[in-house]
Amino acid sequence: MAPLCSEFGDLVQIKRQLISVISLCKERGLVHSVKWASELAFALDPLPKDELPPPPPFTEEDTQDLDAFALAKSYFDLKEYDRAAYFLRGCRSRKAYFLYMYSRYLSGEKKKDDETVDSLGPLEKGQVRNEALRELRVELSKKHSAGELDGFTLYLYGVVLRKLDLLNEAVGVFVEATHALPLHWGAWLELCNLVTNIEMLKSLSLPDCWIKDFFKAHIYTELQMIKEALQKYQSLMEAGFSKSTYIISQIAVAYHNIRDIDQALALFNELRNQDPYRIENMDTFSNLLYVKSMKPELSYLAHNLVEIDKYRVETCCVIGNYYSLRTQHEKAALYFQRALKLNPRCLGAWTLMGHEYMEMKNTSAAIQAYRHAIEVNKRDYRAWYGLGQTYEILKMPFYCLYYYRKAHQLRPNDSRMLVALGESYEKLSQHVEAQKCYWRAYSVGDVEKIALLKLAKLHEQLNESDDAAQTYFIYIQGIFSCGEQLQHAEVSTALRYLGQYYFRNRQYDEASLCAQRCCDYNDAREEGKALLRQISHVRDQGDMLSPELFGPLSNNNTPRRLSPLNLSSLTP
Repeated sequence: MAPLCSEFGDLVQIKRQLISVISLCKERGLVHSVKWASELAFALDPLPKDELPPPPPFTEEDTQDLDAFALAKSYFDLKEYDRAAYFLRGCRSRKAYFLYMYSRYLSGEKKKDDETVDSLGPLEKGQVRNEALRELRVELSKKHSAGELDGFTLYLYGVVLRKLDLLNEAVGVFVEATHALPLHWGAWLELCNLVTNIEMLKSLSLPDCWIKDFFKAHIYTELQMIKEALQKYQSLMEAGFSKSTYIISQIAVAYHNIRDIDQALALFNELRNQDPYRIENMDTFSNLLYVKSMKPELSYLAHNLVEIDKYRVETCCVIGNYYSLRTQHEKAALYFQRALKLNPRCLGAWTLMGHEYMEMKNTSAAIQAYRHAIEVNKRDYRAWYGLGQTYEILKMPFYCLYYYRKAHQLRPNDSRMLVALGESYEKLSQHVEAQKCYWRAYSVGDVEKIALLKLAKLHEQLNESDDAAQTYFIYIQGIFSCGEQLQHAEVSTALRYLGQYYFRNRQYDEASLCAQRCCDYNDAREEGKALLRQISHVRDQGDMLSPELFGPLSNNNTPRRLSPLNLSSLTP
């Protein structure tokens, strides 16, 4: 792994830079960047008075705009954006110009969200747009061409371009913004949302600053490069940020993404101990509790968040998960809709609402919800996977294949995506591709333990008996070597097939062992007993019986010996 930027050697200088950027962002109303920088600053040791950074320089234009800026900022803080922009019209300072343009942008966003929620409802959003975007783009473009935009205004210009779907231009402007003001986290975060793969990341010319390591860790998580992300975050903690709740939460999210549920739960519990009134990321925490069916813990979390702030998006999602776990899907969907009224761009709420509509068999509403999730973030594999499942219910395998491919591209090592892809190929009679998918799912670690079964059954359907037997054999070995219960869903199916296969190939010892194991299962007991009688009969007669009694030997009519099954030490 590449070493961290040399600036990490001087934590005092990093702390000074963080304090400076907090002040700059606070003046401009960039509250999320303020929060991010403040959490990092809090994780570092306090500075003595003589080490504190000087206040930002005050220009002649700042002096002239002082009263108008103070008045407009007070209106801005009260979310009266049009009013703030009105009083900043004639201001000339860079700080005032940013707040003027930002107020106009936020005014348009607020009107768009109000129209989305009040007029149309969350599932009938239509194409509501921020009407201010085109005007802002024209004005900022002129200033950009003249080289008159500072780091903050470049960031705003990039946001406007992204909202207008001018993504390539937006990437260039955000890169420019990170060079002009490397410490502004907002620009890095916007860039994260636009980088689609590792090749694109490598092609970007980014400033060599300590904040770039936070950016890389974040984007590795987004690109599902979890091993690299965890290494990066571990290095950041060792570099001096071990107390950072931001890093702990990001590591917890990374473990959540690779389904290391116990590790993620432990980190979220640690985070709750350090920051008990935290609401951010608690929806992800609730997803983990849901997967583990931890109903009391999920109930406690929901009640706790309601006491803190019941009108937060995350709170609504947690309550929705609680009702979903109780199979009250109508109530769950209601709370996810409530979350979307608070924030129509809440990715998790759209995806979770899609799941609830699937549970209620409302496929058209589920499709709309998943598509809205993809509009918010095209990297959300859960929405692509959900769409594939929905079209599977509708028996439209070509659509399934398209959406499962998308999900697989985002999660190449997730066995669930590969199994779903294999099933789609199988329905389309593309058997070779289906076999590849099932084997790949097994190779990457089949979390549901069904890939080999599906592969074996496919071989069986295609009369590829040697391959089917070999696959069932590997499946049985895997189940028993893991010490899993013998009541595993399809163990009896595999034993039954292997018993018949060994019998046809005159491997009577192995056939007898499989038949004995079949007797441990209710659904295969009679067949197991019948096979034992057949084996006994053959042995009594010697090996003089006609081969036709056993059926064909195998695909190529030559006996093929599998390794003997080592089941003798196992008890049902």
